[in-house]
Amino acid sequence: MSGVRAAGGFGTRTESTEQRRFRVFLVDDHRVFRSGVRAELSDMADIEVVGDAGTVAEAIHGIEATMPDVVLLDVHMPDGGGVAVLREIVQGPVCLALSVSDAAEDVIAVIRAGARGYVTKTVSGTELADAIRRVAGGDAVFSPRLAGFVLDSFTGRSAVPEPQLDPELDSLTPRELEVLRLLARGYTYREIAERLVISIKTVETHASNVLRKTQQSNRNALTRWAHRRRLD
Repeated sequence: MSGVRAAGGFGTRTESTEQRRFRVFLVDDHRVFRSGVRAELSDMADIEVVGDAGTVAEAIHGIEATMPDVVLLDVHMPDGGGVAVLREIVQGPVCLALSVSDAAEDVIAVIRAGARGYVTKTVSGTELADAIRRVAGGDAVFSPRLAGFVLDSFTGRSAVPEPQLDPELDSLTPRELEVLRLLARGYTYREIAERLVISIKTVETHASNVLRKTQQSNRNALTRWAHRRRLD
């Protein structure tokens, strides 16, 4: 796999890369962590954090509004995580996963979804900045022990099973998935509207779309469908 480099083994950047200024958008559901990353990157003259978000829906809106060069993307979030964001920004900026997890299945899932690299949250500020520069320049960057997972996966030697496809679930948009989760938890349309800061009519539209896409006949059937998939 050409261009794969470990985050711990950064070489000398090309002159063209050094002259660039990198616009970064940060996605993580922990506000304190986002603040820490902003502080770490604020000392880098060539890196600017142009926005951040704590949910999938906020991330998609913010990325579309700011058009960053690189998205730093958490893997696990309550409303779908990094893979859900990647599905919505296929033609968008380069994505670099930044996660506490170093599990092979997490690494492989986000790389297959379109991320250009994966580093763990133990990475230093300097290493993170260098990883941002590298993925923006076309390299694939991984924390040292994670590169092997990716190589094994794409050469057919991975012990991680292929993810099971769920066409109905995969067809849902991030907002529809949010509505589905709240419906499965027993929220009323009015409560969902207040929680998501949208109109009741919009909630009804999303709920109708969810029923159609999941091929369920009513809310009770939809709730059981969601419970079977542990979406509640």
